[in-house]
This record gives sequence, C-alpha cells and structure tokens, in this order.
Amino acid sequence: MDIERINDSTIKFYITYHDMERRGFNKDEIWYNRERGEELFFEMMNEANDQESFEMSGPLWVQVHALEKGLEIIVTRGQLSDGNVKLEIPLDDDEKDEMPVDNNIVDLLDSQFAKDKDNDIIKDHSLSVVLGFRDFEDVITLSHAFTEEVDTSLHSFEGTYYIYVTLDEKYSDDEQDNLLSRMLEFGYESDVTIHRISEYGTTIIEDNALAEIRTKFA
Repeated sequence: MDIERINDSTIKFYITYHDMERRGFNKDEIWYNRERGEELFFEMMNEANDQESFEMSGPLWVQVHALEKGLEIIVTRGQLSDGNVKLEIPLDDDEKDEMPVDNNIVDLLDSQFAKDKDNDIIKDHSLSVVLGFRDFEDVITLSHAFTEEVDTSLHSFEGTYYIYVTLDEKYSDDEQDNLLSRMLEFGYESDVTIHRISEYGTTIIEDNALAEIRTKFA
C-alpha cells in the first residue's frame, strides 16, 4: 500500500486488490460488506498514523476511486470551530460540490463501501471483535468467567495480548451484545485489526483459545 501525505489535513492511499487479498480481504467484501469495508479503512488509517502521524480525529471527508487494479482513497481531516466544520480539500470546485461532508465516519463508509446489489440488502449476522487486555491475568480470569462456546484465538502484538472473538449467527443481535458486554468487563475493544495483528504480531493459540487457557490455568 502506498501512502502519500498531501498536506497537513489530507492523505491519499493507493492499495491494489492483490495487497487487499494479502491482508485477508477480497474485492467483493470491500464493496458489499460494510463491516469488512470499515475494517480495511481503519487498518489503513492506523498505518497512516504510524507512518505519517496522521490521526483520525474530528470529522473526515472520504473519497474513494475504484481503479482497474486497486483503490485510491483520499481522506481529509476537518477542523471544528464553533460547531462549524472547516475542510481544505485539494480538489477543484466541481469535485468538492459532488461530495458531501459528514461528521459520522460510519455514514461515510456506508455511502462509499456498502453498496447493495440490485437493491437487495446483504446482511451478515456474525460479529467479530478484537479485545485487548492490559495483563494476561485478565485473559485467564475471562476464560473462567466466560464459558460459552464461541470462536476465539489468542494473539500478542507490541506487548499487548489480544483475543479475537467471533459470535456467529446462532446468537441474536441482543445476545451478541450481551456476550460482548460480559467480555468487555475484563478487557477493552481494540481499534487494531486482526489482520494487522496477524501480520506483525504472534498467534499464540489459533482455535478455542479461551477453552484452552481455562484448561491450562485452572
């Protein structure tokens, strides 16, 4: 992925479809699965923060160009002053008028990534979350307090332990929220994606992590 700093408030990404696949995404997911589109976007923004100190704060203006071999994404960070948003977008006036300014990044990604095919809404009822833990003892405590059968893996990245949990469609939305809330009593929801952790960190237990930890640490 190429990252180009345009100015203090604007950054441009270019990522090939091959690079996306290497990160664990595919082209169809990005266009038709909102959650996966968001995951890729936040992963890119995290890398931009690491390389260019470009923090994702305040209102963001996002423009996505689908090219033959990849995506070009331009992100401009706005400034809030007395409730008004100030954006300095490095485009001509016609292009500025075509794109809306929205304070909600989820709404922006809805309009850019989550396209319906033939107006049919594609729903994915599974929920995957990366949980971070300040101490491994918290992971052990969680493994004994949470005994439901869910898909979990254990990872280590930059001195922090992470549990990647997937709550599948056998749980309703309310049940997923309840299970996640219980797990968050012992950790926190991380903004580091599982693909970044898998690529640069260490996978300690790949499957049934909580069950295995519960067995080993009685």
